[in-house]
Amino acid sequence: MTSSAAHGAPVGTGTATSKPVTLTIGVDVGGTKVAAGVVDEHGAILALTRRDTPADDPAKTADVIADAVRELIASHEVSAIGLGAAGFVDATRSTVMFAPNLAWRDEPLRAAMEERLGLPAVVENDANAAAWAEARFGAGRGEDNVVVITVGTGIGGGIVVGGHLLRGRYGVAAEIGHFNIVPDGRRCGCGLQGCWEQYASGRALVQEAYEQAIASPALASELLRLAGGKAEGITGPIVTEAAQSGDVAALQCFDEVGRWLGRGIAQLAAILDPGVFVIGGGVSAAGELLREPAVRAFRKHLTARGHRPTADVRIAELGPEAGIVGAADLART
Repeated sequence: MTSSAAHGAPVGTGTATSKPVTLTIGVDVGGTKVAAGVVDEHGAILALTRRDTPADDPAKTADVIADAVRELIASHEVSAIGLGAAGFVDATRSTVMFAPNLAWRDEPLRAAMEERLGLPAVVENDANAAAWAEARFGAGRGEDNVVVITVGTGIGGGIVVGGHLLRGRYGVAAEIGHFNIVPDGRRCGCGLQGCWEQYASGRALVQEAYEQAIASPALASELLRLAGGKAEGITGPIVTEAAQSGDVAALQCFDEVGRWLGRGIAQLAAILDPGVFVIGGGVSAAGELLREPAVRAFRKHLTARGHRPTADVRIAELGPEAGIVGAADLART
């Protein structure tokens, strides 16, 4: 079922007498759902549709994407399609080299879509697409050098330098969740140890809350109440709700994860020197509970602090549809 929606904000281009607005479709392809939307050149979503992802069958996944796009083009004239894929995308933005939650291995997704739909297509990593949307239309708008950090189960993100998305030589730049922050630290799902996402992600937040609830159940009373009395029932949204209610243990969890997040931001600032950091992803819904300790740690660990400009740290604005908006906009470039 298609629904109408208004999202995004004008970026100061166009007037009542300017050329007609061009429309493109952005598709966010994840391991459980395919979400597609018609997006105008100001980043506003005009219509949305969703499908379940048949993640174990590449051909069926392509068919589901095509079906969602056909539904949208039946009522909108569009010029191109952008596909945000949860995986490694090659330098030509055409092939998904690897997707951890989909059966895509060297999958020629752009060719598959262009053959099925007869429209030009471009493929991009989903976190890159979301980052591009925030840089163009969201919390990073107006700044040409932006680092977007998506804090969810793990950590992803995207980097915009000089107004251009940084993709690297092979198309797989900005895997920022996997830079090493603790030598020989916690083991990561990527096969290495000490990755940033093991300390500053939603998974890390839940693990910290679990340990707090086991060690100090009296301090974690609200956490445990919301989790049905069992530490095993704690989830990220529960930690956020408990912290918002003043639960001491939950607040300590956000302080701990925020400190690690800020440490990593300081390292990225030393390398990339952006004007703005944008914190997105599901954990960013906690707002200042996450941002405030992250900013404190960022400023503490920033090299040459006090003798250089300090980047702003902002919470993302576009929400879960950022990937759709970004993929659609990248289809225009």
